[in-house]
Amino acid sequence: MSAPHVSLPDPTHLPHLPGLPPPDPRTSPYTGWTRAHWEAIADRLLDALTPYASPGLAQYRLPGPPSHSGPWSDGLEGFARSFLLAAFRIAGSDGRRTPSLIERYATGLASGTDPHSPDRWPPITDRGQPMVEAASVAIALHETRPWIWDRLDDRVRQRVADWLGGFVGAVVNDSNWRLFQVITEEFLASVGAPHSRAEIDAGLARLEDWYRGDGWYTDGDGRKFDYYNAWALHLYPVLWARIAGPRADPGLVAEHRTRLRSLLHDHQHFFGADGAPLHQGRSLTYRFATAAPLWAGVLAGATPLPPGRTRRLASGALKHFAERGVPDERGLLTLGWYRPFLPVTQRYSGPASPYWASKAFLGLLLPAGHPVWTVPEEPGPVETGDVRRALPAPGWLLHSTAADGIVRLVNHGSDRLPPPPATSDDSPHYARLAYSSATAPETPPAPQTGPDNHIALLAPDGTPTPRGRIHPLAVEGARAASWHRAVLPGGGAGHRIETVSAVRGPWEVRVHRVEAPPGTPVREGGWAVADDTGPPIGRTGPGRAVARRADGLTSTIVALHGWRDAGAAVAHAVGTNAYGHHSATPHLTLPAHPGGTHLLVTLVVLSADPDINGDPHARGSGTRVRVTAAGEVEIRFPDGTLERVPR
Repeated sequence: MSAPHVSLPDPTHLPHLPGLPPPDPRTSPYTGWTRAHWEAIADRLLDALTPYASPGLAQYRLPGPPSHSGPWSDGLEGFARSFLLAAFRIAGSDGRRTPSLIERYATGLASGTDPHSPDRWPPITDRGQPMVEAASVAIALHETRPWIWDRLDDRVRQRVADWLGGFVGAVVNDSNWRLFQVITEEFLASVGAPHSRAEIDAGLARLEDWYRGDGWYTDGDGRKFDYYNAWALHLYPVLWARIAGPRADPGLVAEHRTRLRSLLHDHQHFFGADGAPLHQGRSLTYRFATAAPLWAGVLAGATPLPPGRTRRLASGALKHFAERGVPDERGLLTLGWYRPFLPVTQRYSGPASPYWASKAFLGLLLPAGHPVWTVPEEPGPVETGDVRRALPAPGWLLHSTAADGIVRLVNHGSDRLPPPPATSDDSPHYARLAYSSATAPETPPAPQTGPDNHIALLAPDGTPTPRGRIHPLAVEGARAASWHRAVLPGGGAGHRIETVSAVRGPWEVRVHRVEAPPGTPVREGGWAVADDTGPPIGRTGPGRAVARRADGLTSTIVALHGWRDAGAAVAHAVGTNAYGHHSATPHLTLPAHPGGTHLLVTLVVLSADPDINGDPHARGSGTRVRVTAAGEVEIRFPDGTLERVPR
């Protein structure tokens, strides 16, 4: 395939990122970005932190609301996560051109571990946030060992080891945190400091318990599938092996590499043509950290991707955010997605939390002459043709379209809930029926729930039932299925809603079998589209509703079966969407469920393809549904493709 004609903007169009080199269309025909761009942004991020450094350079107190751990821990987070970025920059240049960084972080290590210093770090205690940051410190110390650790004063080395040693014997959250202990104690072992080999082995063994196949882990017990597979559960085993060296079990290292290779077969499909990562899960404020496993696969010799595709995907993600003001005009990463937006954060998120995005710069550890930096970029999967990919382990069905470069993920398996009898909740970043690279879920203040990509029974006061716990049924070919219980106030155990999604190109047909008391309203929403320039335009007609953004991104929902007398509307909102200040969601409402189990069939479409959006037939009017006497649903998509959903 020949290289595309792409727009390579003059760096002056990014005034918040001074010093960016000019684009290189020869080696980077898709993004124009090279290793020099990565180094320039790394330097910008690190330089911008200096005004917020404590006197001893051991903490970075950034502006913004504190995390639930408090400002003391947040300051350590600023040091540790930026040290990770500095380490990749230092090691990637063999210590050259970075003497100020070496001195800066060596000073911070001495100050932060001095118990008498006002800059001292909080200790590592059971389940405490410093456990997370200790792992970043350990990784950074290992990767910069010739330039920092080996040159530290013996007393400072002892203090650092003592502080990291707080991990030994401590109680760790039973999740990806187990790997923080593995990393930290393996570093202690590498420098001859006290550690527990039993704790390292136990953490690695616990990871085995969470493996679900095809490269996918759940982040602790339950169905917790998200980007933590990318920037934690696969990344830390690779980094552990680098620290452990000959101490690592070669069979286990080989197994981790095999699994990473499997994940990357899927992960490469999670980036839109504009570089946007698919917007799903928690900790999304880490943004371009989604690129970390791409580089990890190369470092570990465990990638199925050609080097030009690896760089195209990673640079595309970094550039996507840079072109949308990330980092901001101060050079800082804020709590948000593009602009500051707190609904994408969690209680543990503090002002420096976004600097886990430093993991995206892992590729700087690869030499400048490595093919991943020198061969021409190759297109990402979404740019070469339409893709449909079943992911049975997490319960997902991915479908993307080359015409508009959008990736869509149908969710029938990830709810981030512990196993029963844990109480169900309804996080918008897990409970929606679908996510994409061009949209974000609506996130109104709790306990409100947005209508987007959700089917619900409505209580008498209009409150929708949550989706809550997702019970996967199957993911195969063009279909995925699950069920959940919709619990009305005073409704006891709730009412079963079973959903089968069938996809083709930009189209998704949802076949719902809905239990409900007679007279109960039922509501279903399509995609929420959002824009900073103004409210998306909404249009409605019999059995259909459309929301259209100024640039043409269009969300459509169409009633195909069972929605008799349904109302169609577009819900507008302000300040509830990470993709834009103004948002709109088309939705349908069945005024009265007939009782028992009722069949509803709906078409939802998200597209920026003018050939789709300009043709009502292609946008959904041409989709046909027939229900057979046996209860089978036959779906004829606008392009003529037939899909059958059995009873």
